[in-house]
Amino acid sequence: MCQEMGKPLAQGKAEVMKCAYLVDWYAENGAEFLKDTEYPALPGFQKSFVTYQPLGLILSIMPWNFPMWQVVRMGVPTLMAGNGVLLKHAPNCFGSSLLCEELLKDLLPDGLFRSMILDVPQTNKVLEHPSIQGVALTGSEVAGRAVAAKAGSLLKKAVVELGGSDAYAILADCDLDMAAEAVVNARVANSGQTCIAPKRAIVEKSVKAAFEQKVVEKISRKKYGVDYGPLVHPVGRDQVAKQVVETQSQGAKLLCGGPDVKVPTSDCGKSFFPPTVLTDVRPGMTAFETEIFGPVISIIEAEDELEVIRLANQTHYGLAGAIFTSDLQKGERMAVKDIDAGMCFVNDFVRSDPSLPFGGVKSSGLGRECAAFGMLEFVNVKTICVK
Repeated sequence: MCQEMGKPLAQGKAEVMKCAYLVDWYAENGAEFLKDTEYPALPGFQKSFVTYQPLGLILSIMPWNFPMWQVVRMGVPTLMAGNGVLLKHAPNCFGSSLLCEELLKDLLPDGLFRSMILDVPQTNKVLEHPSIQGVALTGSEVAGRAVAAKAGSLLKKAVVELGGSDAYAILADCDLDMAAEAVVNARVANSGQTCIAPKRAIVEKSVKAAFEQKVVEKISRKKYGVDYGPLVHPVGRDQVAKQVVETQSQGAKLLCGGPDVKVPTSDCGKSFFPPTVLTDVRPGMTAFETEIFGPVISIIEAEDELEVIRLANQTHYGLAGAIFTSDLQKGERMAVKDIDAGMCFVNDFVRSDPSLPFGGVKSSGLGRECAAFGMLEFVNVKTICVK
């Protein structure tokens, strides 16, 4: 992973351990999810129940940002449900792709999990093949729309997990130090190349200056090669730089970082982009309207809690969000009723875990991964009645 997309070694090791945790979790809980579900018998019948049968062969189109975790998160529950998986990984991660196949080959019947070496234009042909019964994709909104539309035209099941412009609501009554720590840690991890990272920190006006100071202080302690690394490639770096410069030209203020920071001596320089903080970001600006896939924190001012929620939901994405407040009842109520997203945490950053469903609403995707919900995405929910 370090060689293919620049992930720091410590974070790569943590990713592998998380994969092992997911396997253990499904080994302990998966069979229970697949048990037949009894229902009251229809009049005149002895029994009625629902059984969960595998669909068959599922195409898995996975991204480069978590080369092992994304594959395992989709593949393990899908395989345990009785399906086969054909993996089409990102072209820069074919090494990780083949390693996944190597790890699984001794655990499964021959050929049940295979890694294909092919590029995007060939993927449609695979999806069209009559053996393929469904597709799971994690990637960009553009890719997700294309794959979901193609799958729909073929009447094949699609689960797509796409991008996000996650808003973290920083309310005036919160522990600012805890909020700043969570925002910085979540945004800098994986060099900011994470769909559920806090892209927008929406802060009540009365605490904005103090929050900015804490964020900049915590950013300054992050170490290159440990807490973050280079971006995936020069094209990705240049795109992030362009978005930051555009946002500045639209009136935002650069508090730290940016494209002019000197490249570390240990880096080749072509893909480096430092942790960056923009403030006074407003609707209409690039950093507010688009997903920046790099370590950039955008701070947006709100007059009060109502405006915090309005700004948080002012996006066509709906992957995740978080609320920071000392009033836990209020935070829970806002998370349940007000934040328009597939996931919302109170007083910490959002993360995926095999025990909880993962996915979004609006343009952030269709379907869920993880927990029972993810395991049952690619099964035939089959009604049985016996008279």
